[in-house]
Amino acid sequence: MCRNIKTLFNFDPPATDEEIEAASLQFVRKLTGFTEPSKANEQAFRQAVGEVAHAARQLLDSLVTQAEPRNREIEAERARARNAKRFGTATSTAERDV
Repeated sequence: MCRNIKTLFNFDPPATDEEIEAASLQFVRKLTGFTEPSKANEQAFRQAVGEVAHAARQLLDSLVTQAEPRNREIEAERARARNAKRFGTATSTAERDV
């Protein structure tokens, strides 16, 4: 689950609230072992996600760096290249039929 949590610091444009919320949700899911909580645990689960998101936003807003902000497209391309190297590239059905 935590592999889905992406680095959110020092990007241009900065991380959105939706990105922080998604990372917080993944973190709480990992801690609890729940993909979706039961009705009995739903309130505590949602509260934890909100608190983690708030703490994450405060952290990201308070961090400083001298490095240039990273470009999202370049970082995404690097991630795709790493995944292709690690897992191999999937061939399309058109390539397999040739």
